[in-house]
Amino acid sequence: MQLEKYKVENKVKLAQFETKEVINDAKKSLKKLRKKIAELQDTMYAEGKYGFLICLQGMDTSGKDSLIREVFKDVNARGVEVHSFKVPTELELKHDFLWRHYIVLPEKGKIGVFNRTHYENVLVTRVHPEYIFSENIPTVNSLEDLNDDFYLNRMDRINQFENHLVKNGTKVLKFFLNLSKDEQKNRLLRRLNLPEKNWKFSPSDLKERKLWDEYQTCYEDVLNNTSEENAPWFVIPADDKPTARLIFAEILLKELEKCNFEAPKLSSKLVEKLDDFKTELNKE
Repeated sequence: MQLEKYKVENKVKLAQFETKEVINDAKKSLKKLRKKIAELQDTMYAEGKYGFLICLQGMDTSGKDSLIREVFKDVNARGVEVHSFKVPTELELKHDFLWRHYIVLPEKGKIGVFNRTHYENVLVTRVHPEYIFSENIPTVNSLEDLNDDFYLNRMDRINQFENHLVKNGTKVLKFFLNLSKDEQKNRLLRRLNLPEKNWKFSPSDLKERKLWDEYQTCYEDVLNNTSEENAPWFVIPADDKPTARLIFAEILLKELEKCNFEAPKLSSKLVEKLDDFKTELNKE
């Protein structure tokens, strides 16, 4: 699989990326990959040198939850942590916009998954700039203060934040699940038509859908201003869920393999005593 075509390395237009790609036997292939991911994560945990931060963004119904469930199914529960960021709480609003993300970053040896991320602060708040007023920022007094420069400045601070993480041993990978508007319609209708899926639907889904073009513009801006070599964005075609999961897993596996994890070795003194330990246990 040519994974580089999904990576954002230059200025891009979202329209140049396909929203649908179908790989035969994607489900079967994923089963093999997730076992390899689990094995590498075990060694990564034992080594305790690197952490991985996986950032997932996408329009409503793009498949973030099911991707997390299917790809990390075989990973030891101690080795992966998932955080989903909703509307900021009163406490979170008393801090800077990155604080609530920083305090749940993965420790070394673990994979952290952000389901919706710190990028919501330059996506949702850009489409709905009035939300920024809840942050009570001294320099923001009106909508006129929330111009392009304001959001470009935020994106620059996000780049600095991620660069700091990378320099301290946290690998950062960011994925935009690129869903078509037609497929979102189909998935929303499925939520309405299937009683067991009704709970997933919210009237706000339709309100946000009407702002589709605004969101696409903001996502494009994010991709073009925050895809760095040390913290790249990948645009994944999301109309076919099994294929999207497989592409994601392929990219993650490749990045894990680059780290050449090594489990710590016992000291020579302990190695010499292994037979003694076995004998002691067998005598019980």
